[in-house]
Amino acid sequence: MTKSTDIPTATGADRLHALGRALLASIPVAGPAAEVLFAEIITPSLEKRRVEWMNDIANRLQKLEERGDLNLEDLQNNESFVTTLFQASRAAIIDHQSEKREALRNAVVNAALPHAPEESLQQHFINLIDTFTVWHLRLLDLFSDPRAWFQRNNATPPSANSLEQLIMTAWPELRDRSDFLKVIVDELAVKGLLSSRGEILRTMMTSRGVLDKRTTKMGDSFLKFVKAP
Repeated sequence: MTKSTDIPTATGADRLHALGRALLASIPVAGPAAEVLFAEIITPSLEKRRVEWMNDIANRLQKLEERGDLNLEDLQNNESFVTTLFQASRAAIIDHQSEKREALRNAVVNAALPHAPEESLQQHFINLIDTFTVWHLRLLDLFSDPRAWFQRNNATPPSANSLEQLIMTAWPELRDRSDFLKVIVDELAVKGLLSSRGEILRTMMTSRGVLDKRTTKMGDSFLKFVKAP
């Protein structure tokens, strides 16, 4: 197989490009004004995202093949992977937020590897990334291991007395956004990713209790799927 720093040749990556073109072409357009809007404003941006996305995915998969972790030719016949790739690609091309796109990239790579989550779970996780905001992803990551989160960010865990204080220490820009935080935590709990609802944010607890893990087994599986292998 020819190796390149760009998309690898016909065995697998050409199909990735074809998929990206199909995704772009599938967006409906109606009327002359809409055609002009898409032709001059939206299409160039979507095309740029498509090219960046497909090249990045192909390069990541190629590196894994070079390490012996997978075979690109085998992926052509992996219907579960193709479905996940299509689903993630569609979500990534219409989203500009780097953190969500990175989560989608990691999901595609993890779906290509052995021992990937079963197909229904992969589809569920991709849907979650698509509908979540970046704050869903950030808070879930924090609650999976607050101590480790502060260590990764070169910060000392605060002596907070509530989860709300903990969050606002991590992200000062969230001060005075208590209602927004409650909504995010409630949604994570409803999706089965957190063990507690939003009401717990203002519950007084010890500084040790504030740093306890609060993600569920499903939440841990989701985070593993959306992080780089």
